[in-house]
Amino acid sequence: MDKLLEVNNLRIVFDGESGLNTAVDDISFDVFRGETLGIVGESGSGKSVTALSIMRLLPEPPARIASGQILFHPGGQMQNVDLLGLEEEALRAYRGAKVSMIFQEPMTSLNPVFRCGHQVTEAIQLHQKVSFSEAKDRALALFERVKLPDPARIFRAFPHQISGGQKQRVMIAMAISCQPDLLIADEPTTALDVTVQKAILDLLRELREEQRLSMMFISHDLGVIGEIADRAIVMNKGTIVEEGNVEQILKQPRHPYTQGLVACRPSLHRKLYRLPTVPDFVENGRFDARIVSTIETESRRKTLYANKPVLQVEDLIVRYPASKNWLGNPVEYTHAVDKVSFDLFPGETFGLAGESGCGKTTLGRAIAHLTPIHAGAVQYKEANISALTEAAFRPFRKDIQLVFQDPYSSLNPRMTIGEAILEPMQIHRLHGNERTRKEKVVDLLETVGLTAEHTRRYPHEFSGGQRQRICIARALALEPKLVICDEIVSALDVSVQATVLNLLMELQEKFGLSYLFISHDLSVIKQMCDRLMVMNRGRTEQIGYPEDVFARPETEYVRNLIDAIPGK
Repeated sequence: MDKLLEVNNLRIVFDGESGLNTAVDDISFDVFRGETLGIVGESGSGKSVTALSIMRLLPEPPARIASGQILFHPGGQMQNVDLLGLEEEALRAYRGAKVSMIFQEPMTSLNPVFRCGHQVTEAIQLHQKVSFSEAKDRALALFERVKLPDPARIFRAFPHQISGGQKQRVMIAMAISCQPDLLIADEPTTALDVTVQKAILDLLRELREEQRLSMMFISHDLGVIGEIADRAIVMNKGTIVEEGNVEQILKQPRHPYTQGLVACRPSLHRKLYRLPTVPDFVENGRFDARIVSTIETESRRKTLYANKPVLQVEDLIVRYPASKNWLGNPVEYTHAVDKVSFDLFPGETFGLAGESGCGKTTLGRAIAHLTPIHAGAVQYKEANISALTEAAFRPFRKDIQLVFQDPYSSLNPRMTIGEAILEPMQIHRLHGNERTRKEKVVDLLETVGLTAEHTRRYPHEFSGGQRQRICIARALALEPKLVICDEIVSALDVSVQATVLNLLMELQEKFGLSYLFISHDLSVIKQMCDRLMVMNRGRTEQIGYPEDVFARPETEYVRNLIDAIPGK
């Protein structure tokens, strides 16, 4: 096979207050024409920095390429081009036209003040001498090619008016608009629903076959890498620890770090008492997985369902105005939650699964009294909490806590984490006095794997996984009976995800917590949940034990959701 890209001895450093920090340390790899190279590793491993260096998009300063070569061999040219040696003007001829990139977060990489169509036509006209009319026709054809519904509407739409999956398809259309030789996809499916993820992976495979496109596909999820890549390199702390055929890396990983990455993703075929993490392999060299047996599962269910439900949801309806008349009064409604009913028992983990927009989060927020309920009832123990005013609900607030999807936006950036955990205890006048409360803050931080030293730090000083632990500690500060977990591991690395899931299981056992566990990741649901409800367009599609739902899906929607799981 012909080499399209050669990266030789690349070293990238960042200037910090304490000196130089090496982000990428002397790595070398090749990308061949027509192949997909997977780059896998956790956050901070150097994956995205490597990709941005190829596009010459690193922020300089503080970033600096200390040494190395990035040689590109474009189609039709005999001589290699060193991308690192090109002047900015010459580089523009390659960036976008020969080498293109799909960025990790489409909302921040699409310009919010320009319509989607304008952004694609601008890319076409920048590299090809065509009129706006011709560029528009090409953009509409690309929107059809990437299977966007109603291309004409999306051409006129602003980024905030379309879904996450649609924004990602607009980014793909823009990236392939000039038929590049190399497409770099940086975590293009992270935090997307499994069905949207499958559609995007299928689309990228089709484009590769049709255009003989070469791809660098970056992900922290080896299951996704296994679906799309031919070869893979595994990165850790800026170095390549393993390289080879994808099948070999997934089935016979040699390096302890790779073994940890493969092992710590929850399995659809078994449930473990504790998920393995990367440190188990890197530091200890092995992990003895203890599988939960069928007898133990039956015994747990017998104990759980002998009790009265702690929460009963009956025919719950939550609706939003879809259109208003000229007086501003609603005339049509969208039913976000439409006659949903279920029970949640003490000590149970009840899973809510489904695609974005199915009503999972709205249902969780309605139970937590954060979203108005139109009809139906939510009964907590003996009280109908759905009928209560905010003031009347306040005594129940401490019993029902919600951990939000994005820990960074749910923490006040101006408060230290010690203050953030202390505040709810002060509001509810728990634990007697300030001294006892501050001792409780330290105890909670240690419970979630942090230390007393962390109390004086601010949210931006922590990693995503640490911030999620802080949010869990804040929820536990009020000693709740029911915790609603809203997609709390959806954007975390698989090892960090395993650590947080292990923590939730330990806390449930220690404090007897009940969880309403919301997720679009069915492998996580399978590991965590005693029962599962699948939602679609606000309604219940199926409810039952996870293994029964997986083995016998009752509707086509549930079947498609299960079939879309990567590496199943």
